[in-house]
Amino acid sequence: MTEPTPSGQPVVRQLRLVVEAEDYEAAVAFYRDALGLPEQAAFSSGDGRVAILEAGRATLEIANPAQKRMIDEVEVGRQVSPRIRVAFEVDDAKAATDRLLSSGATEIAPPTVTPWRSLNSRLDAPAELQITLFQELLPLDERESLGGFGTDGEGRNDADAGS
Repeated sequence: MTEPTPSGQPVVRQLRLVVEAEDYEAAVAFYRDALGLPEQAAFSSGDGRVAILEAGRATLEIANPAQKRMIDEVEVGRQVSPRIRVAFEVDDAKAATDRLLSSGATEIAPPTVTPWRSLNSRLDAPAELQITLFQELLPLDERESLGGFGTDGEGRNDADAGS
Protein backbone atom coordinates (compact mmCIF):
# COMPACT_ATOMS: atom_id res chain seq x y z
CA MET A 1 0.00 0.00 0.00
CA THR A 2 1.24 3.53 -0.73
CA GLU A 3 2.56 5.47 2.24
CA PRO A 4 1.01 8.91 2.85
CA THR A 5 3.09 12.01 2.22
CA PRO A 6 4.81 13.56 5.28
CA SER A 7 2.05 16.17 5.48
CA GLY A 8 -0.59 13.43 5.33
CA GLN A 9 -2.08 15.07 2.23
CA PRO A 10 -2.72 13.16 -0.98
CA VAL A 11 -0.14 13.69 -3.71
CA VAL A 12 -2.82 13.81 -6.42
CA ARG A 13 -5.91 15.92 -5.78
CA GLN A 14 -7.85 15.29 -8.98
CA LEU A 15 -7.88 12.99 -11.98
CA ARG A 16 -8.79 15.01 -15.07
CA LEU A 17 -9.35 13.15 -18.31
CA VAL A 18 -8.85 15.53 -21.25
CA VAL A 19 -10.66 14.48 -24.44
CA GLU A 20 -10.38 16.18 -27.83
CA ALA A 21 -13.81 16.30 -29.49
CA GLU A 22 -14.06 17.17 -33.17
CA ASP A 23 -17.76 17.96 -32.65
CA TYR A 24 -17.42 19.93 -29.42
CA GLU A 25 -21.08 20.96 -29.17
CA ALA A 26 -22.36 17.39 -29.60
CA ALA A 27 -19.88 16.03 -27.06
CA VAL A 28 -20.77 18.66 -24.45
CA ALA A 29 -24.49 18.09 -25.01
CA PHE A 30 -24.03 14.31 -24.66
CA TYR A 31 -21.85 14.26 -21.53
CA ARG A 32 -23.33 17.30 -19.77
CA ASP A 33 -26.99 17.15 -20.77
CA ALA A 34 -27.67 13.47 -21.50
CA LEU A 35 -25.28 11.79 -19.05
CA GLY A 36 -25.79 14.54 -16.48
CA LEU A 37 -22.23 15.65 -15.68
CA PRO A 38 -22.55 19.18 -14.20
CA GLU A 39 -20.46 21.88 -15.84
CA GLN A 40 -17.79 23.03 -13.40
CA ALA A 41 -16.21 25.63 -15.68
CA ALA A 42 -15.95 26.59 -19.34
CA PHE A 43 -13.36 28.67 -21.14
CA SER A 44 -12.90 29.99 -24.65
CA SER A 45 -10.18 31.88 -26.46
CA GLY A 46 -10.38 32.52 -30.19
CA ASP A 47 -11.52 29.25 -31.74
CA GLY A 48 -10.52 27.22 -28.67
CA ARG A 49 -13.22 25.99 -26.29
CA VAL A 50 -13.17 23.72 -23.27
CA ALA A 51 -15.81 22.62 -20.77
CA ILE A 52 -14.79 20.97 -17.51
CA LEU A 53 -17.51 18.59 -16.38
CA GLU A 54 -17.75 17.24 -12.83
CA ALA A 55 -17.74 13.44 -12.84
CA GLY A 56 -17.81 12.74 -9.11
CA ARG A 57 -15.16 10.56 -7.54
CA ALA A 58 -12.35 9.50 -9.87
CA THR A 59 -10.35 6.29 -9.81
CA LEU A 60 -7.72 4.88 -12.14
CA GLU A 61 -8.39 1.22 -12.87
CA ILE A 62 -5.27 -0.54 -14.10
CA ALA A 63 -5.87 -3.94 -15.70
CA ASN A 64 -3.40 -6.35 -17.21
CA PRO A 65 -4.18 -7.70 -20.72
CA ALA A 66 -5.74 -10.92 -19.36
CA GLN A 67 -8.14 -8.95 -17.13
CA LYS A 68 -9.05 -6.59 -19.99
CA ARG A 69 -9.85 -9.59 -22.20
CA MET A 70 -11.93 -11.20 -19.42
CA ILE A 71 -13.92 -7.99 -18.86
CA ASP A 72 -14.65 -7.73 -22.59
CA GLU A 73 -15.82 -11.36 -22.66
CA VAL A 74 -18.13 -10.85 -19.66
CA GLU A 75 -19.58 -7.50 -20.73
CA VAL A 76 -19.64 -7.86 -24.51
CA GLY A 77 -18.86 -11.46 -25.46
CA ARG A 78 -15.88 -10.52 -27.64
CA GLN A 79 -12.76 -8.33 -27.62
CA VAL A 80 -13.73 -4.72 -28.34
CA SER A 81 -11.95 -2.45 -25.86
CA PRO A 82 -9.35 0.07 -26.87
CA ARG A 83 -6.46 0.59 -24.44
CA ILE A 84 -8.45 3.30 -22.65
CA ARG A 85 -12.14 3.05 -21.86
CA VAL A 86 -14.09 5.44 -19.64
CA ALA A 87 -16.49 3.99 -17.06
CA PHE A 88 -19.22 5.94 -15.27
CA GLU A 89 -21.01 4.64 -12.18
CA VAL A 90 -24.72 5.44 -12.39
CA ASP A 91 -27.71 4.71 -10.17
CA ASP A 92 -29.74 3.02 -12.92
CA ALA A 93 -27.67 1.46 -15.72
CA LYS A 94 -30.69 0.50 -17.84
CA ALA A 95 -32.26 3.99 -17.76
CA ALA A 96 -28.90 5.72 -18.33
CA THR A 97 -28.13 3.40 -21.24
CA ASP A 98 -31.50 4.11 -22.84
CA ARG A 99 -31.05 7.87 -22.34
CA LEU A 100 -27.59 7.86 -23.91
CA LEU A 101 -28.70 5.68 -26.83
CA SER A 102 -31.41 8.24 -27.60
CA SER A 103 -28.76 10.99 -27.34
CA GLY A 104 -26.34 9.64 -29.93
CA ALA A 105 -24.46 6.71 -28.38
CA THR A 106 -24.26 3.37 -30.16
CA GLU A 107 -24.76 0.17 -28.18
CA ILE A 108 -21.90 -2.30 -28.10
CA ALA A 109 -23.53 -4.44 -25.40
CA PRO A 110 -26.74 -4.03 -23.37
CA PRO A 111 -26.77 -3.92 -19.56
CA THR A 112 -25.29 -7.22 -18.36
CA VAL A 113 -24.88 -8.56 -14.82
CA THR A 114 -21.19 -9.23 -14.16
CA PRO A 115 -19.51 -11.71 -11.80
CA TRP A 116 -18.41 -8.76 -9.64
CA ARG A 117 -22.11 -7.93 -9.08
CA SER A 118 -22.60 -4.85 -11.20
CA LEU A 119 -24.89 -4.15 -14.13
CA ASN A 120 -22.69 -2.93 -17.00
CA SER A 121 -23.47 -1.69 -20.50
CA ARG A 122 -20.94 -0.77 -23.18
CA LEU A 123 -21.41 2.12 -25.61
CA ASP A 124 -19.57 3.99 -28.34
CA ALA A 125 -20.02 7.64 -27.42
CA PRO A 126 -19.20 11.09 -28.83
CA ALA A 127 -15.56 12.20 -28.94
CA GLU A 128 -14.68 8.66 -30.06
CA LEU A 129 -14.85 7.26 -26.53
CA GLN A 130 -15.90 3.77 -25.63
CA ILE A 131 -17.74 4.00 -22.33
CA THR A 132 -19.09 1.62 -19.74
CA LEU A 133 -22.06 2.52 -17.59
CA PHE A 134 -22.09 0.49 -14.40
CA GLN A 135 -24.50 0.15 -11.51
CA GLU A 136 -23.28 -1.57 -8.36
CA LEU A 137 -25.85 -4.20 -7.33
CA LEU A 138 -24.39 -4.84 -3.86
CA PRO A 139 -22.84 -2.49 -1.31
CA LEU A 140 -19.02 -2.50 -1.19
CA ASP A 141 -18.87 -4.42 2.11
CA GLU A 142 -20.96 -7.24 0.62
CA ARG A 143 -18.91 -7.31 -2.61
CA GLU A 144 -15.68 -7.46 -0.59
CA SER A 145 -16.89 -10.66 1.08
CA LEU A 146 -17.25 -12.41 -2.30
CA GLY A 147 -14.46 -14.61 -3.64
CA GLY A 148 -11.91 -12.82 -5.81
CA PHE A 149 -12.32 -9.44 -4.12
CA GLY A 150 -9.59 -7.68 -2.19
CA THR A 151 -6.64 -5.47 -2.91
CA ASP A 152 -3.06 -6.16 -3.94
CA GLY A 153 -2.10 -4.20 -0.82
CA GLU A 154 -3.79 -6.93 1.24
CA GLY A 155 -1.76 -9.54 -0.60
CA ARG A 156 -4.72 -10.71 -2.67
CA ASN A 157 -4.03 -10.71 -6.37
CA ASP A 158 -7.45 -11.90 -7.52
CA ALA A 159 -9.34 -9.68 -9.94
CA ASP A 160 -11.55 -7.42 -7.91
CA ALA A 161 -12.97 -5.01 -10.41
CA GLY A 162 -14.27 -4.88 -13.87
CA SER A 163 -16.01 -1.65 -14.56
